[in-house]
Amino acid sequence: MKLVFATNNAHKLTEARQILSDGVDVISLHDAGFDSDIEETGLTLEENASLKARTVFEATGLNCFADDTGLEVDALDGRPGVFSARYAGSGHNFSANVDKLLDELTNVENRKARFRTAISLILDGKEYLFEGIVNGEIMHERAGAGGFDRFRRNARGAGVDVPDVDG
Repeated sequence: MKLVFATNNAHKLTEARQILSDGVDVISLHDAGFDSDIEETGLTLEENASLKARTVFEATGLNCFADDTGLEVDALDGRPGVFSARYAGSGHNFSANVDKLLDELTNVENRKARFRTAISLILDGKEYLFEGIVNGEIMHERAGAGGFDRFRRNARGAGVDVPDVDG
């Protein structure tokens, strides 16, 4: 089965191909002939995942899936959530996102948080939604050195090792 992954993130595409290797041919947006940007205008992770998958399905007619992931911090009422990648502003500066998060958690004892991912899978026009959660807590100091993975390494999993994706 051929399945389009609605992402421009090469690392995510490689991971999906490894995970879904048995009988599933995961192809890129480019390989599916889709070269447009999809603006994430949803107010929830589910809305963004669905928006991306539906847009690709409608344009290509191919089975596809899309995801959206956010960091949800209890003490911040679930923020940054769907806005994780642009938490410090529209400049998408990941270092600034981590700085803002750590600043907001200064002197906060409850540092429980979770990474939550919503996945929209469209098969033959029917949409299926899935959710994955990794619980943990936000560390008190900066750790790591790259991109969104800074959030990942600033969250310490509760019994779950969060892999270093920078290699």
